[in-house]
Amino acid sequence: MSSDSSDPLYWMRVILASNRGTLMELGITPIVTSGMIMQLLAGANLIDVDFSLKDDRVLFSGAQKLFALIISLGQATVYVLTGLYGQPKDLGAGVCLLLIIQLIVASLLVVLLDELLQKGYGLGSGINLFIATNICESIVWKAFSPTTVNVGRGAEFEGAIVALFHLVFTWSDPRRALREAFWRERLPNVMNLIATVVIFAAVIYLQGFRIEIPVKSNRFRGQRGMYPVKLFYTSNMPIMLQSALTSNVFIVSQMLATRFPSNLLVKVLGIWEDNVLTNSLQPMEGSPQLRAVGGIAYYMSPPQTLKEAILDPIHTAVYITFMLSACAFFSKTWIEVSGSGPRDVAKQLKDQQMVMAGHREGSMYKELKRVIPTAAAFGGAILGIAFGCSRP
Repeated sequence: MSSDSSDPLYWMRVILASNRGTLMELGITPIVTSGMIMQLLAGANLIDVDFSLKDDRVLFSGAQKLFALIISLGQATVYVLTGLYGQPKDLGAGVCLLLIIQLIVASLLVVLLDELLQKGYGLGSGINLFIATNICESIVWKAFSPTTVNVGRGAEFEGAIVALFHLVFTWSDPRRALREAFWRERLPNVMNLIATVVIFAAVIYLQGFRIEIPVKSNRFRGQRGMYPVKLFYTSNMPIMLQSALTSNVFIVSQMLATRFPSNLLVKVLGIWEDNVLTNSLQPMEGSPQLRAVGGIAYYMSPPQTLKEAILDPIHTAVYITFMLSACAFFSKTWIEVSGSGPRDVAKQLKDQQMVMAGHREGSMYKELKRVIPTAAAFGGAILGIAFGCSRP
């Protein structure tokens, strides 16, 4: 495959469990996309689904899986025909067809594995497990990778821990070696690893935050319970939606910048690092990945290093504001279209003949409306902070 060109999907591969140049090229994108579209159609009442009926749930699940395969067909075709693996005319029709079939079969296996976990043959959600596996693999590799990389300062070990020991034992000045290991640029460093551990611990701690609303049964006298509203009410959905939005903007901006580099509107959307002599797009140092240096795409992308974040405070402030507002907005919007909003929860409790203790049945919706949207927006904003701080 062609790995010398910029990867337009670079910014969403981690969150969508995708690896370039492998059978997991599409990752969980078809499943997530089909799930979101089907949920939107059901939430907007464009399709009539009664989730209390087993037959409707089976049909909805089957339609979602079929839609995922259709999406994988479309994505695989676009990837191959747009030259992500090389120019189609150089590859030939047979190779292009085989690449498309491989990606579709891989997506089918992902769909089947997700269904296997949903039926109780594993722990948790299949989508979350795929994401967690991809992230853990990335963390372990960046911490202990034994491969060497040259970013203009000679060969260096890619893994942060391996590089730490190598620098300490080979450099004559231990202080300079430690400073290099903790703060080196363009490669994983020890501070990246420490920040990852801190964010991981903070998210685990915040995961336990919840508001427990006391409820009681109208059917059985004396039966009481608690309805928990978690801080991360929408789980990782706002991060996935924000990543999809950002990546789509980057893809469109890179495509337009390649074809119309001098157009004013294209420059407003994004200016990508270019070579002044050749007037052609060039990747950022040490990577084939193009880097935004101006326009909307620039302010939607994170600072690459701590030094960049300090030297360009406007970029840092705009990026943090964008992450907070986008994740809070997507989180609050998702509860309305996914059937987990206050009105839907009130209806579910009413159908189970449950009411909030100390409140009238008619005021249950108002109380839930006060709690659930606030938890969703605030939890989404916290996830946005955590995700923004964990970006390179």
